[in-house]
Order: sequence, then structure tokens, then C-alpha cells
Amino acid sequence: MAELTTLLAAARKGDNQAASQAFSLLYDDLRRIARSRLRQHQSFTLLDTTSLVHESYLKLIGVELLPVEDRKHFFAYAATVMRSVIVDFARARAAERRGGDAEHLVLDTALSERLGAPEDDVLRVHEALGVLAQADQALATIVEMRYFGGLTELEISEALGISERTVRRNWEKARLFLTAELG
Repeated sequence: MAELTTLLAAARKGDNQAASQAFSLLYDDLRRIARSRLRQHQSFTLLDTTSLVHESYLKLIGVELLPVEDRKHFFAYAATVMRSVIVDFARARAAERRGGDAEHLVLDTALSERLGAPEDDVLRVHEALGVLAQADQALATIVEMRYFGGLTELEISEALGISERTVRRNWEKARLFLTAELG
């Protein structure tokens, strides 16, 4: 942990070598998160766990100063980056397809992990999340970490420094908002 904290501090100051080393230390955890996200989005046949982690790495390392304080903050930031990669991939696939029948989106992470979500749903959630962020950034952050990052309520509460109960309550509020927005 001390080594990781030192590496992240150096990465915050612009040391790309330190950012690469931190990424290497957290690689297995990032693969676990990516596997969880891709299990939810089974329709992405061309995007696999390794691709998602490596594309995320390229975006993470492309940042001049890695804006993370510690391991938890790194995973919260990685969730944002993975969201960006998934959304970019979904946009590219939708552009190739030029339309199609969109299925209804399920905003229940337990159920959605079993069902999978088509690219259109990812884009719809991404757009609705932008609207939610304008209304309440804290709620949008929780959705991003849970839906796109695959973090549990406990992991989110630790990363954000709030109680699990607050995370649960805010997740419910965000789900209601997004359900109405996507309705």
C-alpha cells in the first residue's frame, strides 16, 4: 500500500512511469472490474476484458497529471475512464449500425448483470447521466461508479467517504431520476 501511495503521488505530479507502475500493481483488480462491466454488456462481442483494461490504461496514461489521491480514488477515476471507453465503443457500434431496435433499460445492477445491455442502452444511460450530473453531481458519481465501474455500495462509500446507507439512498434516488428520464 505504501508503494502504491508513493506511485500515485508521483503520478499526480506528472510522472508517467509511476502511473504505469501503479497501473501494473492494480491490473488484476482492474480486470475484475472490467470483467464485471462486460458481463453486463454482453452484446459487446469485440470488446473483451483485456481490451477494456488496455483502452482504459491508454486513457489513464494519456492524462498529463493523474488526478488521484489513493487506491480508492484511483478506482473511482478508473470507473469514469471505463465508462468513457464503453460509451465510445457503443457510439462506434451504433454509428456502424445506423439505428436498430432499442430494448428497455433495466436500472437494477443485479438484474442487468444477468440480462446484458445493448449499446443503445449504454448511450441512453450516458446521456441521462449527463442530465443527472447537471441536477446533482453526487448522484451521477454514484451511478457512474456502480453502473459503469461495477463497484459495490461498500466500495463506493469508502471511495467517497460517505456511509453505505447514504450510498444506498442516493442510488435509489438516482435510479428513480434515470427511470423517469429514460421513460
